[in-house]
Amino acid sequence: MSRRRLWIAVLSVVTMLAVSAIAQDEKNEVGGIIGRVFISDQGIQNASYFDPIIHSGKGLTVEGEYARRFLVTPIYSLSGEVVLAYNPEEDLNAGDYGNSVVPSDYKQLFVTPAARLNLFPTTAVSPWVSLGGGFGHFSEGKTLEYGGTNPGGSKTSGVLEGGVGLDVKVWKKLSVRLDVRDFWSGEPDFPLAPTGKSRQHNYFVGGGAFWRF
Repeated sequence: MSRRRLWIAVLSVVTMLAVSAIAQDEKNEVGGIIGRVFISDQGIQNASYFDPIIHSGKGLTVEGEYARRFLVTPIYSLSGEVVLAYNPEEDLNAGDYGNSVVPSDYKQLFVTPAARLNLFPTTAVSPWVSLGGGFGHFSEGKTLEYGGTNPGGSKTSGVLEGGVGLDVKVWKKLSVRLDVRDFWSGEPDFPLAPTGKSRQHNYFVGGGAFWRF
């Protein structure tokens, strides 16, 4: 190997190590995301009335994130993160005026510790995947969609979280993030509208920013 090629190789290694060291100094991040939750329609068992399907709205949802990097290389990084997602109003519709079967809305809260793997974490653009688990809480409205008292109540269940996303550095320690996650939870309590299912997918799609320090 020529001296010139040797110096180029040494310089490349030193540069990679320096960038990695800088990234190691910025182990923590905190961020916020805003987006919407998408839930598939679900059929109601043994229903003989009009529209025997539970339709869910696309609730505006905020997501807060804290993460800490434990391992960083130029190729990948591994972080532990805690994700909190809150949907203050998930609108519902099912049945008709003579058959009130679901509440008009409910609230969702998901809290899920997770592990996140980023690719090329020391570059300006870094895709990632996340996997974790925690809990979800549903708080239902007291009134049914077409009138009457809702016999259902609040419910808490275990949640499995899986997500993918993309981080793009825009200025110093500030980055923007595209965030897609599935919070696979138990179903809300709908005693008048049994679906025969015990769990549902809550797909969150959003965008926001985070600060690394």
